[in-house]
Amino acid sequence: MRIHVLRLDHRIGRDTRITTHVCLTARAFGADKVWLSGEEDTHLMDNVTDIVSRWGGKFNVEYVHDYLALIKNWQNVGGKIVHLTMYGEQAHKIIDDVRSEDRDLLIIVGGSKVPSKIYKNADWNVSVTTQPHSEVAALAVFQHLLMDGAEFDFEFEDPVFEVIPTLHGKNVNIHEENKF
Repeated sequence: MRIHVLRLDHRIGRDTRITTHVCLTARAFGADKVWLSGEEDTHLMDNVTDIVSRWGGKFNVEYVHDYLALIKNWQNVGGKIVHLTMYGEQAHKIIDDVRSEDRDLLIIVGGSKVPSKIYKNADWNVSVTTQPHSEVAALAVFQHLLMDGAEFDFEFEDPVFEVIPTLHGKNVNIHEENKF
C-alpha cells in the first residue's frame, strides 16, 4: 500500500511551519509523498527535500495546482481516500476497514476551509477525537493506527544522521559515507 498525503490550502507565511510538520510527520509514519495545494511554496518543498537527504529514505513533496483532479485520478486508478476531519467516524473504529482494503491510500489533511466536495469524495471521513486540535496530531495518530506501530521499526536508507535511542542524552550516528 502506497500512502500519500494531500495538504489542502497551504498559505505561505501563515502555514509554513504547520505544513512542514505535516510533511515530516507523514514521512516519519510511513507516507511516500505529500502533495501541497494552495500557494506553491518552493522554499518549504526544498527544506523538506533537504531534511530527507540528511535523514534518509525515499520521500517526495510536490505541488499540485488542481487537487480535485488529483483526487479524481487517485480514485480512477483504484486508490482510496481518507479525509481527516473532526466530523468523521472515529479512527479507531474504522481503521480495520481501511487496512482491509489493501489499496493505495490518499490521506487528505485540511486547510482553512475544506470544501464539501472533499467530504463527498472521501471513502472515509475520519476523526481523531471529536474535538478541535492539530492536523499534525490527527495525521500522526491516524498513521500510527494504520501502520499498527510498524513505524517504530522503520529504517530509512542512506541517512547521514541516525538517532540511536537512549534513555539519557543524545546519541546520533553520523554516516560519513552518506555526506554530500
